[in-house]
Amino acid sequence: MTVIMDGKKLRDKILEELKIKLANLRLVPKLVVISVGDDPASKIYVNNKKKYAEKIGIEAVILKLPEDVTTDALLDRIDALNRDPAVTAILVQLPLPVHINKLDILSAILPEKDVDGFTPYNSGLLFSGAKPYAYPATPRGILRLLDEYNIELDGKHVVVVGRSNIVGKPLAQMMLNRNATVTVCHSHTKNLAEITKTADILVSAAGGKIIEDNMLKSNCVVIDVGIFRDDNGKLRGDVNFETVSKIASHITPVPGGVGPMTIASLMLNTVDLLENSGKI
Repeated sequence: MTVIMDGKKLRDKILEELKIKLANLRLVPKLVVISVGDDPASKIYVNNKKKYAEKIGIEAVILKLPEDVTTDALLDRIDALNRDPAVTAILVQLPLPVHINKLDILSAILPEKDVDGFTPYNSGLLFSGAKPYAYPATPRGILRLLDEYNIELDGKHVVVVGRSNIVGKPLAQMMLNRNATVTVCHSHTKNLAEITKTADILVSAAGGKIIEDNMLKSNCVVIDVGIFRDDNGKLRGDVNFETVSKIASHITPVPGGVGPMTIASLMLNTVDLLENSGKI
């Protein structure tokens, strides 16, 4: 019988543990989320982060900047937050407007306040096998979910579909660090189904419904990172849940699987940054 991996339940468990932990700390972590422009999806994500942070006792501030903000002005804001001892964690909500170079902005955040783990410094630590100040939230959440369901990674073949800097690449490295054998596929991969059929664990973060049951072997573990609305307005993922859930040993639903774990991981990262700051 297929196990549905409940990200909401695990998120709530983690947040409750963090709430208790924060109640016993003498300092309150402060998370600042920089939101540029009026992207509707970004607004939802930013407000969600603030809601869950405040729910467990993290001070959360949304710094809203106009769409036409200059790179220099944005860098000045980040510099001020870097120098502010009250600020524990800084997050720049992506995507940024096209006139702003994302790498320049992410590079400006102090690694020890980089709650997303996206700065080149933290990425370098991760890919060198060292421990970064923070792990990217979605990959961290996926690993935590696999651990919760006692899914072993050592020696397993993991196929990651998608090579983004936010999910695919860091997740592949984190899986390698756990002794998995990892194959990364993407939009230029030929014969995708031949590769996915060899997966013990399949993670799809491609951004479109592409994974069908005939592309997988029986009893594989399936992690669906994709999320979009279909023609009927229903939230769906990369994986055809209706058919794949009949052959997988474990599968994440959309919504309710990876998404809640991303939020939980962001909160874990915020608390970790405070604990590692030497202030407590």
